Amino acid sequence: MHQVHSIDAVKENLSSCGYICGHSLATVVFLSLRLGRPLFLEGEAGVGKTEIAKALATVLGRRLIRLQCYEGLDAATAVYEWNFPAQMIAIRTAEASGKANRESLQKELFNEDFLISRPLLEAMQPDENGAPILLIDELDRTDEPFEAFLLEALSDFQVTIPELGTIKAPEPPVVILTSNRTREVHDALKRRCLYHWVDYPDFAREIEILSAQAPEIARQLSLEIVAFVQQLRAEDLFKKPGVAETIDWAKCLLALDVISLSPEVISDTLGAILKYQDDIAKLQGSEAKRILDEARQSLDSSAF
Repeated sequence: MHQVHSIDAVKENLSSCGYICGHSLATVVFLSLRLGRPLFLEGEAGVGKTEIAKALATVLGRRLIRLQCYEGLDAATAVYEWNFPAQMIAIRTAEASGKANRESLQKELFNEDFLISRPLLEAMQPDENGAPILLIDELDRTDEPFEAFLLEALSDFQVTIPELGTIKAPEPPVVILTSNRTREVHDALKRRCLYHWVDYPDFAREIEILSAQAPEIARQLSLEIVAFVQQLRAEDLFKKPGVAETIDWAKCLLALDVISLSPEVISDTLGAILKYQDDIAKLQGSEAKRILDEARQSLDSSAF
């Protein structure tokens, strides 16, 4: 387990896990850990919001618990459920043995033996390695009632199970919430958190990220890949490629033994960086060559 006693230590330790971040993001991570405040990260898909939770779990030597949000997610699903098949077997066993006393059976059926913990309840449990990292991923996919529930849960770090009572975390988990901003998250929830907008990295940082995630790629090809992706983000696209797509594309090119980018190679592998047909169609023909030429011109005029 690494120490995170300073902002620089946060940067260095995250970097050792392959996560390259700037000073401002390292600062808000440090403050979140120091003050025990949830961290709310917004940004486009693929810029590394989820990855920071994974890296932080490695840095701190803590368990990562992920609650993947989706439309229709409710509090009960996020907290717990009862093991209904096991309860039915227990009922039939009791009936067959003639011990089906209603009151005692109810107590037996609704205890921790039949309880299935979901992410929020798991995060409230004691852990010998310290409080876990609770990642509440893509919160913007849920609706306002779930936000209201989270507001209460994150205020007191406790949940209530009617049959068992209130369960309170012995030590608050390290909470990271992410949003792709497909809708606005309520201000009341944001006020509980430290906030940071995770933007696309600049050229130098994206090169650093690619080098950390795919060190086997030749330097010149890495420069061309990042320059092309950065140029591509300036185009009018439905979905701009994130850092995740840069890394995926680089690995695809490596698998194809590509030494240098060409319009033909780009056209053949566009599915690794663009995920919508309308965007792919825009790069057919001479467009890929134009963007590649502009990317190479930017490389020629830079210090890289």
